[in-house]
Amino acid sequence: MTDTNPTSDPASGPSLENLLHETRSFPPSEEFAAQANAKAGLYERASAAGEEFWAEQARELVTWQTPFTETLDWSGAPVARWFGDGTLNAAYNAVDRHVEAGHGDRVAIHFEGEPGDTRTVTYADLQQEVSRAANALTTLGVRTGDRVVIYLPMLVESVVAMLACARIGAPHSVVFGGFSADALRSRIADAEATLVVTADGGYRRGAPSALKPAVDEALAPKEGAPETSVQKVLVVRRTEQEVDWVEGRDVWWHEALAAADPVHEPVAVEAEHPLFILYTSGTTGKPKGILHTTGGYLTQTAYTHKYVFDLKPETDVYWCTADVGWVTGHSYVVYGPLVNGATQVLYEGTPDTPHRGRWWELIQKYKVSILYTAPTAIRTCMKWGDDIPGEFDLSSLRVLGSVGEPINPEAWMWYRRVIGGDRAPVVDTWWQTETGAIMISPLPGVTAAKPGSAQVPLPGIAATVVDDEAKPVPDGGGGYLVLSEPWPSMLRGIWGDLERYKDTYWSRFEGLYFAGDGAKKDDDGDIWLLGRVDDVMNVSGHRLSTTEIESALVSNPIVAEAAVVGANDETTGQAVVAFVILRGEHANRASTPEGAAEVQKELRDHVGKEIGPIAKPKKILVVPELPKTRSGKIMRRLLRDVAEDRTVGDATTLADSSVMDLITAGLAVPSAASED
Repeated sequence: MTDTNPTSDPASGPSLENLLHETRSFPPSEEFAAQANAKAGLYERASAAGEEFWAEQARELVTWQTPFTETLDWSGAPVARWFGDGTLNAAYNAVDRHVEAGHGDRVAIHFEGEPGDTRTVTYADLQQEVSRAANALTTLGVRTGDRVVIYLPMLVESVVAMLACARIGAPHSVVFGGFSADALRSRIADAEATLVVTADGGYRRGAPSALKPAVDEALAPKEGAPETSVQKVLVVRRTEQEVDWVEGRDVWWHEALAAADPVHEPVAVEAEHPLFILYTSGTTGKPKGILHTTGGYLTQTAYTHKYVFDLKPETDVYWCTADVGWVTGHSYVVYGPLVNGATQVLYEGTPDTPHRGRWWELIQKYKVSILYTAPTAIRTCMKWGDDIPGEFDLSSLRVLGSVGEPINPEAWMWYRRVIGGDRAPVVDTWWQTETGAIMISPLPGVTAAKPGSAQVPLPGIAATVVDDEAKPVPDGGGGYLVLSEPWPSMLRGIWGDLERYKDTYWSRFEGLYFAGDGAKKDDDGDIWLLGRVDDVMNVSGHRLSTTEIESALVSNPIVAEAAVVGANDETTGQAVVAFVILRGEHANRASTPEGAAEVQKELRDHVGKEIGPIAKPKKILVVPELPKTRSGKIMRRLLRDVAEDRTVGDATTLADSSVMDLITAGLAVPSAASED
């Protein structure tokens, strides 16, 4: 067992305090149920058909160049092969086939830039641009199987770049534009990427924010680091900022596409050909390259997008607010919606720029009918008040989705009441970067929804809650969320490290995929997510590793030791709270409120530079010691008690139980709160 898995010590397992009891229930209206894509019989059909159910979905929702005859090969468990002898192309499925079917004039993307610039892209437009980009990548030396890193804001070009890679069979690795040069460097190196697609910058909160300098820094020679594998950098002109230019390496996107042919024949690849690598935080510090392949991933993203959101591609306008740098942006901005021929909104900016009604203004403008966003955003908008969304016409909304973390019942109720007009069903979805697609969710038109609960596995998915002995818990019991059967969009491993994949996900319970989340079943058997049970935090739907942040803190010369926990936060779900021991000569710097604030700012900025702004601790508490067991393990459970300002739990297993008294006494000096 590796340190990525919880032990059987109840202290490290999911907390079952304050178990949720929800009596409110919202069945679908008769009108909605009558027109819904999903019917109650879908569960029975999936259960009776087994893996053949997925073969039906693959044939119905995806176009194959070579039809598959094998559905599932699980002989290499825990690595699955789905539809293994079939061939297809992801970009063809997302674009060309809709044009061929006569839907070329349908809007694929309504783009809205933060400054207010707009662009309407039809499926025919998208076909031409993706073809040009594919030809440009080929001209720049990218071949089938080469890896391409994409480091862009939320632009049409981001979608085009991903699809162009898929069109030539070059796995893409999208890196969130908020990550630092060091984070980018490690991902480029691990993937051994040959080309990077970036931009001069993007717009964020009313001002241009540079991106290319981080790429230049990431590719610059660094002592002790291997020489970069990147040969070319393709640069989108977005903000017109001045950028440094490396002749022979850097190429303008617009120039490369203008010179490229608008016709390109998609490369048919095997169903198990890698589609993308997406890096997610790991508890060992080194980010994990989650590998997804083509056929099964496209099948399940299209299936879940169709049924969970009740998509009607001819009439719906869909909007997922996630950035393409995260898995939600991959599955529910790019592949799922486009494979299904949807019309969607793509927005570059934030919910509060230039004003706090920006999202609702866009829903009114484009008549958005399906909205998929994160509980963090919902809680933030709640905090701003009902009157802001009340200024806009939101009557076009008919389905609301939640993703990224468990949503508390009152935020769920506000979302339904204020945004959905007390009529739009809310689908609270559970899934992960690793699962590739939604796994647990209500089905609108079928499920009587409960505020705050993801409720039931989707038809075709086998998920349950088990105890420490891997036995299913009874209704009303809590434990660990596991998946007991393979699913089409499951990860095929960690890039370049099969053993880490097995250790991380399959070693806790034999034969079961352990998701890393605690869960409970209520008295009706519905599933409630309780959050992470390992040392990965979930901040605004973004997974961050405690080890990664601790490493960043300790890399600062004033820090001797650090421990990081995720504390409950009403806005972001979890907030990063760090406990640090300062090096001897700096130990007294935090002895006054002014000094503590200065230290906190310095260290927060340092973490922002090392990892990215999303990882900045909300609080940094300077302490004389850290609570450790006799084996040297830091008892983060006790630090979480301190961070959440509650009575410290049992400290008898500590090597020195007086440490908690020292920590509590040392916190008499107030620490500054987060500035952002």
